[in-house]
Amino acid sequence: MRALVVIPTYNESGSIDALLRRVRNAAPSLDILVVDDGSPDGTANLAEAVANDLGKIEVIRRPVKTGLGDAYRTGFRWGLAREYEALLEMDADFSHDPASIPRLLDLLEDHDLVIGSRYVRGGNVPSWGAHRRFISWAANQYSSIMLGLPIRDLTSGFRAFRSTILKRIDLNHVEANGYGFQIEMAYLVSLAGGRIVETPIHFVDRQVGKSKMSPAIALEAVFLVTRFGLRSRVGKHPSPAIPRATEPLPQERSNASNP
Repeated sequence: MRALVVIPTYNESGSIDALLRRVRNAAPSLDILVVDDGSPDGTANLAEAVANDLGKIEVIRRPVKTGLGDAYRTGFRWGLAREYEALLEMDADFSHDPASIPRLLDLLEDHDLVIGSRYVRGGNVPSWGAHRRFISWAANQYSSIMLGLPIRDLTSGFRAFRSTILKRIDLNHVEANGYGFQIEMAYLVSLAGGRIVETPIHFVDRQVGKSKMSPAIALEAVFLVTRFGLRSRVGKHPSPAIPRATEPLPQERSNASNP
């Protein structure tokens, strides 16, 4: 399966060199796309230096920071235009272990979306305290109940998509730009008839740089989840991102359902 991993960056100069090398070691056949949002610390320059050394790495330079979701949409459109069969996403700060990439790709053979999950058996967030762990768990529980999705880690940003399911979604109409993007994409994959599976990961909090989370990003996610959930309860189509008339998925995937 021809696969591309999309890695958004903003001020990740402390980790990007080592991360790209570890991704290449973990999955030698995987192509890499770095989407940099004008990092003033020279992240894009460092990524291009590694690209010149290792090959099979591309860097998109964007002039300003427009959000995680917009960076992923840019990367996914780039990958779909080049006919990749699988598109992965991961953080640039070593929160996600590159060694888990082959497992995500293996599971993608029989699914349309594979989520690296902190909250299924075997998953963990060893560096988080009880308070932060509870907030994250509660947010995922709320999202799962409101959207009717039996997924324990809707906010995970370590995941792999089949290109066929992404083509069922109009990326231009995906609304979230912050971490709500992860929730919205899982919801849209479900609406499009995709098969979703979670696989355990150990999430390590960033050791270098600053977190991109903010109250505005959290509020965006809560607002979108609530709106989508309420619309679905009154029978309204929840998002224009799923076209009303679509081609069916291939026959072998036509009975898709979530776990």
